[in-house]
Amino acid sequence: MPVVREFTLPDLGEGLTEAEVVRWLVEVGEVIAVDQPVVEVETAKAVVEVPCPYGGVVTALFGEVGQEVAVGAPLVTVAVSPGEGEKPLAAEVERPLVGYGIAEPARGGRRRRVGGGTAVAAQVAPVASAAPVAPPAPTAPAAVRVSAVPAVISPLVRRLAREQGVDLAAVTGSGPDGLIMRADVERAVAAKIAGPVTAPVVAPVTAPAPSAAGEVVPLRGLRRAVAEKLGRSHREIPAATCWVDVDATELMALRRQLNSAPGPKVSVLALLARICTVALERFPELNSSVTEDGSGIRRHPSVHLGFAAQGERGLIVPVVRDAQRLTTEQLGVELGRLTEAARTGSIAPTELTGGTFTLNNYGVFGVDGSTPILNHPEAAMLGVGRIVGKPWVHQGELAVREVTQLSFTFDHRVCDGGTAGGFLRFVADCVEQPGLLLRQL
Repeated sequence: MPVVREFTLPDLGEGLTEAEVVRWLVEVGEVIAVDQPVVEVETAKAVVEVPCPYGGVVTALFGEVGQEVAVGAPLVTVAVSPGEGEKPLAAEVERPLVGYGIAEPARGGRRRRVGGGTAVAAQVAPVASAAPVAPPAPTAPAAVRVSAVPAVISPLVRRLAREQGVDLAAVTGSGPDGLIMRADVERAVAAKIAGPVTAPVVAPVTAPAPSAAGEVVPLRGLRRAVAEKLGRSHREIPAATCWVDVDATELMALRRQLNSAPGPKVSVLALLARICTVALERFPELNSSVTEDGSGIRRHPSVHLGFAAQGERGLIVPVVRDAQRLTTEQLGVELGRLTEAARTGSIAPTELTGGTFTLNNYGVFGVDGSTPILNHPEAAMLGVGRIVGKPWVHQGELAVREVTQLSFTFDHRVCDGGTAGGFLRFVADCVEQPGLLLRQL
């Protein structure tokens, strides 16, 4: 007789204590393998799939889509055959987020589902049987509510029943051991059509009363994490911003020259990232953060460069580790990889933490300037507006040049305006005269 095992939401790391159910990847009655992902959840860091350490038949799903589940709360229960479908006890003591433990070798044959209901829990047939045989009702654990699952294997039969509104629990199967066949569902549909016709009861339609207060959208997942972090930054950090317009014509010409050679293409963001790493070497106090108790300033030995990227869930900040050690070409490759991962929602939570300085290219939104809130606990952020042709005095004559605006926001506790202005001026000079970088490399 199968034993019902309960799988709870594991510790997702990074200090996260809860996650929101985005999508269930299995159904009640489905046969799953060890380490098969069962649910997609959204944390404050990313959307991830959670694998279950048990193999067997899913008997219950806990949590509706959009509901938050705490770490340690039940996710699913699985009916496991004795001696099969679960990991050794030692492997259950500590579970990483994905791929933990050694997956059980795949069993032969197609994976099948036993029943297609959406009830909270369900009784299941033994996993090893060729066709589901209705066993005598077992004694369920106190924590699991048990109800009958229709004897149906074919997904086509389940889909037909679902589309025609047929309750499989009310259908008597004509196949072996009561298996529900397609013909059984079709007979149920015919009987439903030929049944007595009764006049429908039509309730009066009333328009919903308008709410004077408007709609309230709950802060969840990433949006709540962003709100909390930016709120804390605004409360704790005395930030100031300075800005300057710069002629980026020579920088754009350098990019075109670099991209005319074989190899990976170099983006404007990669060039700006290289300029930032060199500037932070000259002004190390800006690659820092104030300690938690406010008693000191921690200067970071490496530049972990964060940059704003638009993902499926909104604006996030991936981090390029040890950016100062990468060549301009390597920076471009890593920035491209992280941007694509952010766009598709496949970025790892660890790639969204630990930044020491942020580069914010809001020019992609078609705007010139901004006064951003610092990414707590970082001490500085460089913003770059759109690069657009504008009238500009160049070598004493009026010309159309490619101009952008740089804005620099900094924590006034770590430095004064002179340091911030020196940093911004150095960056601006490198944008206008990229050859100056050669003196620093």
